[in-house]
Formats: sequence, C-alpha cells, structure tokens
Amino acid sequence: MNPELLAPCGLYCGVCGVYMASRDNNEKLKGKLAKAYGVTPEQIVCSGCLSDKRFVYCQTCEIRTCAMENNRDGCHQCDTFPCNLIDEFPVPVGKQEILRSVPARKKQGTQTWVKQEEARYECPQCKTPLFRGARRCSNCKALVETV
Repeated sequence: MNPELLAPCGLYCGVCGVYMASRDNNEKLKGKLAKAYGVTPEQIVCSGCLSDKRFVYCQTCEIRTCAMENNRDGCHQCDTFPCNLIDEFPVPVGKQEILRSVPARKKQGTQTWVKQEEARYECPQCKTPLFRGARRCSNCKALVETV
C-alpha cells in the first residue's frame, strides 16, 4: 500500500485517472483528461495527494491542508465530518464519492478500504484496473459503471 495515495478527503488516488495516466505515461488518457480539466496534457502529472508531485488542482486542496494542520490522516479521523469543506466540494460526483468513501474507511480501516476501493474500480469482465469515472474498460472495451 502506497501511503502517498491515501488522500485525506477519501478520494483514493490509486483509482484516479490523472494518477493512472501519469503513472503509466498514457498519452491518450492524458489528452482526454486535459480536455476535461481545461489543462494541457503536460499538466496531467501526479504521484498522489500526499506526494510532492500533485495534480495542479490538488496542489491547493483545503481538505488536505485541514487534515495536515490538525495532524490527521484524513476526514475519517474527524468528528465534524462532513464539514463545510466537504459541503462546498466543487465537483458533485467527487462530493458524492467522498460521502461514500470516508465512512467506509473509518469503519473498515485503511488497508481493507484500499482493497475495496481497488476492487470497486476494476472491470467486471476482465478484472483490468479502471480509473474512477471510467465508462469503458481500456482492455476488453466492455461498458462499465463506476462512480
């Protein structure tokens, strides 16, 4: 388990499209994500939320800052979850995922939570790892439903 992928907000970086495109140097995916985020393909770079090489939008994350300032690993350790930072999360699908994921991590523990997040985002047909939000498996081309 890579601790740099354990985003405090509950959005597990191991299934993030930006992280996966960067890790795999997948130029096609970088191009698609760049269009979606309004950045250049060269800006699709990330080694995880807790690394020194974070995606441009994640570099100023208030949730990450809050966790670090309060000496917490994440929102799963906070008694005031969900707080205004979660309520005001700018991406509705991301907010929905945070509200699902944080209680799961709190209940299951980090190691089990990571395993379940990775299993949640794999192709049901061929078991290829998927990124959060993928609509089609890159390996077998099956249509998939992910959050």
